[in-house]
Amino acid sequence: MNRALVFAGASLVGLALFFSAAAEPATQDLQIVTASGVHAYEVEVAADEQSREHGLMDRSQMPADHGMLFEFPTRAPVTFWMKNTHISLDMIFIDKDGTVAGVAARATPMSEALIRSNAPVVAVLELNAGQAAEIGLKRGDKVKFPFFH
Repeated sequence: MNRALVFAGASLVGLALFFSAAAEPATQDLQIVTASGVHAYEVEVAADEQSREHGLMDRSQMPADHGMLFEFPTRAPVTFWMKNTHISLDMIFIDKDGTVAGVAARATPMSEALIRSNAPVVAVLELNAGQAAEIGLKRGDKVKFPFFH
């Protein structure tokens, strides 16, 4: 009986370590170049349908220098919403060469209102609300990341 308890305890510790490690999503370096300089972020990449659909839903916070980059397989207009997203976000719409095509600032948490790119894009970068204004981000600025060419 003691052996079973030790084994079960070891398994619980192993599971706890596995889930705590899995709780920290992998990030990659991304830079945004504006008139105010180069701004560094750590981003999670949503490159498949499942990760793009879930995005930042169900999260209550995100570090100030973090974001999520949604990569799309084809260049096209895109539409987002904030359903089940608890934090306000800035959405940056990006063309294939990394040029910012538009910014939707301070999207309302939990809203089902549609947010459109209004132009064909290949990616959307979500940052905490206010980040775009803080770095002076505007249409025509550049995002540097391996996905863009």
